[in-house]
Amino acid sequence: MSGHSKWASIKHKKAATDAKRGKLFTKFIRELSIAARMGGGDPDTNPRLRKAISDSKAVNMPADNIKRAIQKGTGQLEGVNYEELSYEGYGPGGVAIYVETMTDNKNRTVSELRHIFTKNGGNIGESGCVAWMFTRKGYFVVEKSKTSEDELLDIILEAGAEDLKEDGSNYEVFSAPDSYESVVNALQENNIETAASNLGYFPQNYVKVEGKQAHQLLRLMEELEDHDDVQSVWANFDIDEEEIARYSE
Repeated sequence: MSGHSKWASIKHKKAATDAKRGKLFTKFIRELSIAARMGGGDPDTNPRLRKAISDSKAVNMPADNIKRAIQKGTGQLEGVNYEELSYEGYGPGGVAIYVETMTDNKNRTVSELRHIFTKNGGNIGESGCVAWMFTRKGYFVVEKSKTSEDELLDIILEAGAEDLKEDGSNYEVFSAPDSYESVVNALQENNIETAASNLGYFPQNYVKVEGKQAHQLLRLMEELEDHDDVQSVWANFDIDEEEIARYSE
């Protein structure tokens, strides 16, 4: 993995920049509302809401914004009714892309996503066309400066995690979805700070992309991530860090 970068590691770096711009507020407000609508407004009995509150606080969202979003979800305040939808497609180089959205107008969303795919050398496919290439997992990024590999390994395995990998200056931890909460708790109890944590869809294998296609693909991924209706994007590509550096110049 050295010298290469997959979307999971790219996006956690991008999220730090987006957080500074307040760009994540819209996405987290929607997540707070739908989590409260589906599981109730008490974070003690609603793990999804508990995570949404934690994520919102991490990007310094004001407490009043969090409270209003939850109240809109539970119906205490009038709000927009969001629907969770996923879309699947292909990017340059045949890369598989899985997109999670929350929208109040699915016709608008699919039209705008199709435009983003098409103008960046990709296309939206039928439901199920790429989902089989991904596995839902918990994912954590821990900077190597925060702990030793042996200590981290002992903690996460005891909590039910499945794997630990190195990625440059970070460790990547993977867990089954039902172990996600216990890994979160174990890391917090041991005062190990995470640079990123989420439940997502991770590819079973990767497609190497280079040159013009790599730059086109990165542009596609960024435009998808920046769309207000998009909550998260997952893809099975692997790009050299030198290509990413050239793209960012």
